[in-house]
Amino acid sequence: MTKAVLDRILRLVIASFLILGIGTSLITEARAQEAKPAAPVAPVTEEEKPATDFTVSALSAYIWRGQQQTKDSIVIQPSATVGYKGFTANLWGNLDTNPYSTTDASYSSSWTETDLTLSYSKSFGPVTGGIGYIYYGLNAPNAGAADPLDSQELFISLAGNVLLTPTFTVYKEIDHYHQWYFLFGVSHTFELTKMIGLKLAGSLSYLLSDDASTYPKYDDNALPTTDKYSNFHDGVISATLPITPFKYVTIAPTVSWVFPLGDDAKNEMKGRSKNGQQDNFFYGGINVSFAF
Repeated sequence: MTKAVLDRILRLVIASFLILGIGTSLITEARAQEAKPAAPVAPVTEEEKPATDFTVSALSAYIWRGQQQTKDSIVIQPSATVGYKGFTANLWGNLDTNPYSTTDASYSSSWTETDLTLSYSKSFGPVTGGIGYIYYGLNAPNAGAADPLDSQELFISLAGNVLLTPTFTVYKEIDHYHQWYFLFGVSHTFELTKMIGLKLAGSLSYLLSDDASTYPKYDDNALPTTDKYSNFHDGVISATLPITPFKYVTIAPTVSWVFPLGDDAKNEMKGRSKNGQQDNFFYGGINVSFAF
């Protein structure tokens, strides 16, 4: 899959959004002209208010796109989200309480990452489309280490408002780690009681590197090569048990399994792991959310 093909895919998706939106507007207008009903008295509706969510997660690991970011450490991940009329802003961070060392050195807790996500989404009948931007502010994994280069991404997504909520998202890194990341996911929440649910989710991904020097393929010895990575990447299966004891509060125990989708992914995940030996990861924890 070449960059030209990827550009065409993005253009087709964006064009689909525009055509769908214009088509919906024309159909609505045509029906209105055909019916020509008497102007009704506008009902009094409550003004839409911003939605706010504060979440704190305590997890046994931080795994990002198959890459092990922490090992043998509890991570604390606070998140704040504000949404209004389709626009959303999110600020997220990661605190590694016990940074890993291959030499058994002891490090104090380290704030390793701060991410800012800005996005907009809109529903068109059974489909919801979205676009967005992410800034990854990356810090050193432990005292004395060098800070990684920050990263920036643009993304576009399509979600079906149907059973399993199938979602396809394309991410394009535009700063230092030149790559495309394609993610397809499904999820469903079962209502066990009025207070308790069970959310099951799964995802598959494909990664296409534009530059071997910033995102290389790994060989069978889990060492980087001079080739660009281009293959299926990581899969994730997760289960979450959201419990809502109060109107604005949700407590959600969660577990996840991250695994490679082929030998290329296995070699990379092993090579990027903290001890150079792990190629799949099982972790869990709890999320506490306040939404209003």
